[in-house]
Amino acid sequence: MANVFDVKANELIEKAAEELKKIELMKMPEWAKFVKTSTARERPPIKQDWWYTRAASILRKLYVLDKPIGTNKLKSYYGGRKNRGHKPEKFFKGSGKIIRVILQQLEKAEFIKKTERGVHKGRIITKKGKSFLDKLIKNSFSLEKKT
Repeated sequence: MANVFDVKANELIEKAAEELKKIELMKMPEWAKFVKTSTARERPPIKQDWWYTRAASILRKLYVLDKPIGTNKLKSYYGGRKNRGHKPEKFFKGSGKIIRVILQQLEKAEFIKKTERGVHKGRIITKKGKSFLDKLIKNSFSLEKKT
């Protein structure tokens, strides 16, 4: 049976984003139309449904890493290099508000939950979240390995 590691990440994220749009608890807030996703960006995202793509990406990231991940780690993952004119580029983290709200929505949908493992605190994917992605892969992708 195919799993998350057997399919291309961008294809899985696109399919998962389409499915997340159908979930009642996953709604893009009104303010999300006007915000940048990081201080390193010059403009807001062009895609109208970027919120669901980011949510699917976060869900996949939690599945792949399989350990508690907090907002700060995800901010680093979704950050980027900022063009500072004639000065050298510098890395800036992504928006914490966007990540926090998406994590809260995924938590309400019971795809993830808060947990602690030793000194590590954060959110991990639940069985419902894993089965969501596994069913999506089973129904949408053939059993061919990625190249």
